[in-house]
Amino acid sequence: MPATGITLRCEECKMENYITKKNKKNTVEKIDLKKHCHRCNKHTSHKEKK
Repeated sequence: MPATGITLRCEECKMENYITKKNKKNTVEKIDLKKHCHRCNKHTSHKEKK
């Protein structure tokens, strides 16, 4: 199964900042990464959008 595109959303301001790929067969749970939010201007938690 090839990797599918997902969107990462900032947990503080709810802005969709990043697009990445993940293999849904290997990684079943949602991705949660600390990334820089351009609107908040700080590193915040970014979770996978539904």
